[in-house]
Amino acid sequence: MTDEHKVPFRWTFYIGKDGKILFIDDKVQVNSHGMDVTAKLKELGLAK
Repeated sequence: MTDEHKVPFRWTFYIGKDGKILFIDDKVQVNSHGMDVTAKLKELGLAK
């Protein structure tokens, strides 16, 4: 959070079963986040 940005930044971390970070989404859009997560999980080849 900055003085100019009055709300916290939202980031999503995609973590593999081995504990390694697979991807960090630092441009989360709250209106479409559920669909964005679903698409990223498919892109990463992770199970449903």
